[in-house]
Amino acid sequence: MNGIAAWTKNIVDALSIPLFKMGDATFTLWMLLYLILATVILAIAASALNKLIAYRLLAKSRIELGVRIAIGSIIKYLVLVVGFVVILQTAGINLSSLTILLGALGVGIGFGLQNITNNFVSGIIILLERPIKVGDRIEVAGVAGDVIDISMRATTILTNDNISIIVPNSQFISETVINWSHTDRSVRFNFPVGVSYKEDPEAIRRVLLEIALANPGVLKDPKPDVLFSEYADSAMIFNLRVWTRDFINRPGVLKSQLYYEIARRFREEKIEIPFPQRDVYIRHMPSD
Repeated sequence: MNGIAAWTKNIVDALSIPLFKMGDATFTLWMLLYLILATVILAIAASALNKLIAYRLLAKSRIELGVRIAIGSIIKYLVLVVGFVVILQTAGINLSSLTILLGALGVGIGFGLQNITNNFVSGIIILLERPIKVGDRIEVAGVAGDVIDISMRATTILTNDNISIIVPNSQFISETVINWSHTDRSVRFNFPVGVSYKEDPEAIRRVLLEIALANPGVLKDPKPDVLFSEYADSAMIFNLRVWTRDFINRPGVLKSQLYYEIARRFREEKIEIPFPQRDVYIRHMPSD
């Protein structure tokens, strides 16, 4: 027993050896272990509280999931800040003696964390105002894709090539964002079609509408329609307008399907698709 007691006393003495001082506080190995362990437990508890608030306590309310996540995140970070202050005080660290040092560090860190703070605040605005949400089809900063995750710092967008692109949240606040499905997943696409001047416009309209209505990806309500757009240099230009929900993230696929069918039907109907033509007149100048 005496050997165990002596061994225990040696460990306690080793953990109590002063390592360095900061203000009035003397840091020992025991204090560092306490700070690390308490901070880890605080982080785990704050994350669990965030999930409890977002997915349990507010789950039966009418508040949208994104807003619930934002509320839980705000409470999580408040708990982290308050909890860390409590941990420092219970460890015997007098925060008032560290005011000058923390102030200097705060100024230096503040300049380095401007972008992080900007993205964090932007994330809160996004989650509260809901200009975008998970599942939306958006375009921002030259990136187009589906929103699959919104965090406090960045938003993850999945492109048609199955590539995840992480966009800082500040981009959605400071730049123009195109949201194809903000209020409704139905979108309208316009596909130009040129035909020869010798064709009957009414026949063109009939064929294009038949092609559109036969495509399963085109909505029947609202109905597709055809506009006579212009008399171009070599062709009459018609604009086939269709509504879709299935191809909101693949407009090129729908365009390809319709154009394949247009080419086939035009061949059957003997409808001519013109190509640019120029008439060149050669004048012979009389010789002297």
